[in-house]
Amino acid sequence: MRALLAALLLVFHVSAHAQELPRKEVAFEAAESALGREVPALSFTASDGRRVDLAGLRGRPLLVSLVYTGCADVCPALIENLGPAVEVAQEALGADSFTTVTIGFDTRNDTPARLASYAREHRAVLPNWLFLSADQATLDRLVEAVGFSFFPSAGGFEHMAMVSVIDSDGRLYRQVYGGVFEPPSIVEPLKELVLEQRQPLASLGGLVDRIRAFCTVYSPNARRYYFSYALFIGMAIGMGSLLLILTWLVREAMRGRGSQDRIS
Repeated sequence: MRALLAALLLVFHVSAHAQELPRKEVAFEAAESALGREVPALSFTASDGRRVDLAGLRGRPLLVSLVYTGCADVCPALIENLGPAVEVAQEALGADSFTTVTIGFDTRNDTPARLASYAREHRAVLPNWLFLSADQATLDRLVEAVGFSFFPSAGGFEHMAMVSVIDSDGRLYRQVYGGVFEPPSIVEPLKELVLEQRQPLASLGGLVDRIRAFCTVYSPNARRYYFSYALFIGMAIGMGSLLLILTWLVREAMRGRGSQDRIS
C-alpha cells in the first residue's frame, strides 16, 4: 500500500513525517472507495457571483478539483498542470464536450472574488472552467461524495492533490492523483466518457466516433492529440496482402485444373 501511495504521488502539505503515513492511507482509501458514488446535485456560487447547480451540469462529463486560495505550492501546481490538460482535451474532444470546476474548500476565505483572482493569476481562464465557492454544509457533502480529504495544519491545510472525473450521470468515474501529470491521464478517461454518451456503435455516427477515438493518439513531444492514419495504412497493407494471396491461390487452382484437363 505504501509503495502504491508513493507511485500515485499523493501530495500533502507538510508531509515529511512518518507518523503522517496512516493519514495518507486513510485519505487514499477514502478516495478510492468513493468510485461509483453519485455526487449530489449541490449548489455553489461562481466567481462571477451567479449560482451554479451541479444538476445543471449533468449530461456531459465533469472534472472536479478542490483547492484553497491560500495555498502556496500544491494547489497552484495542480491548477497550472490541469490547465494544459484541459486545453488538450478541449482541442481533442471539443470545448463543449465536458465541464471543469474548481472549488475552494477553505469556505471562510475562498470567496467568489478571491477565486476569480486566483483563476486569473494561474491562467485558468479556458471555456467551461468554473471556479466555485461553497458554504460549509455544501462543501461537507461534496468532499464526502468525491472522497476528498483535507486536514488543518500550521499555516494552512494538508490535503489530497487529485482531480475527480465524474460521468454525465453524476457518478464518480475516475480519480487522477498528484499535482503533476501528463495530459493523457485527464484526456483518456474523458475520451471514454464523451464517446460513450454519443451515438450508439450500431449507427454510422457511432462507428465514426469509435474509429476517431481509436485513431486519436497523444504525441508527448507536441503535447497534443492528433489523428493517426497508421490504422488505415495497416489495414490497406493487410487487405493488399490478402488480395495477392487470394489471387495466387486462384491462379494455382486454375493452373492445376488446366493440367488435369490436358491429361484427361
